[in-house]
Amino acid sequence: MGAIDTSTWQALGLLLTVVGLVLSLLVWRRRGATAGLRGVAWSLLPAAAGLTGTLKLVWEIGDDIASWAARLVFSPVVWAGIVLAGVSLMVFAVTAAMRARGVGRSPGARTSEGGDAQQLPQQRSSTKAAGKAQPAVQDKDMDDIEAILRKHGIT
Repeated sequence: MGAIDTSTWQALGLLLTVVGLVLSLLVWRRRGATAGLRGVAWSLLPAAAGLTGTLKLVWEIGDDIASWAARLVFSPVVWAGIVLAGVSLMVFAVTAAMRARGVGRSPGARTSEGGDAQQLPQQRSSTKAAGKAQPAVQDKDMDDIEAILRKHGIT
């Protein structure tokens, strides 16, 4: 849009302001002074934008965004990049699931718990439970309470 010079942008801002002021007059008659004055305030902004060069800036930003979006939609290279990012996310998800299940580790690898890498999670929890110390004193009443709790699934 290099063909449009500064005076044209200022004229466009002035034209938008005049149209806005005419509409503000109509709003003033229908809705009252408050709505009309608010319309006048909005109507003065295009002239200010034209005089400060902001109108041209906003146009160029919009044009650049539209060009970027068109390039995004119609470029096969961009779509190849999107597909590649999707494949990467899938690989991350698969490796997270494998890590959670303990699958695919090398035979010599050690876990953070210090156990064998090939040991299943159920086996690890049973070895932990087996390592718990038994109470020093066996109480018959406590044995009965523990049996009742186990019967109801509370252990």
